[in-house]
Amino acid sequence: MRKIGIMGGTFNPVHVGHLMLAQWAMEENRLDEIWFVPTGCSYMKTERNMVPPEDRFQMVSLAVANNDRMRCLDIETKREGYSYSCDTIEQLRAENPEDEFYFIFGADCLFAIETWHCPEKIFANCRIIAAGRGGSSERKMREKIAELEEKYGADIILMPFPSLAISSTLIRDRVREGKNVRYLVPEVVADYIEGKGFYENEG
Repeated sequence: MRKIGIMGGTFNPVHVGHLMLAQWAMEENRLDEIWFVPTGCSYMKTERNMVPPEDRFQMVSLAVANNDRMRCLDIETKREGYSYSCDTIEQLRAENPEDEFYFIFGADCLFAIETWHCPEKIFANCRIIAAGRGGSSERKMREKIAELEEKYGADIILMPFPSLAISSTLIRDRVREGKNVRYLVPEVVADYIEGKGFYENEG
């Protein structure tokens, strides 16, 4: 049985904070692999200047290409219609019944996950790793975890993680302003963004 971490998101673009969280979660929870799953059409997020799904998939693939314990999946970028985390996790578990899955996200998502599409399916098919960073206090996080565990039978791990002031929005803004984003994203991703001219004319 493999222990596999799942990281979803728009990754518009992927940055070093995403990669640090993946590596941190893998080591702290003794996971065997991390699978990145870029969203296709997110029903929850309409980011400015969203680049095409295939390009976001390509950027993540480039970012993790030199790590044999990380990979990028295209199951959402190729899926028609909206992307739902619950469907992705159900599909991955059905295709890999011998493996144990861990869904990784920032602890602030604990307070929003009940608004997601069919959250009970997420809790039923994987464990949760909630990375504690900024926002609500640890006490409030633990109270929310207890509430979700009682209501849904969820299995949630609160994982301390350093607060990083890096976001995809920051990177897009810097590109639009003509500023350098190297060291905020892997060099191969910076080259890809520059080569494609992404985010330069963001409104």
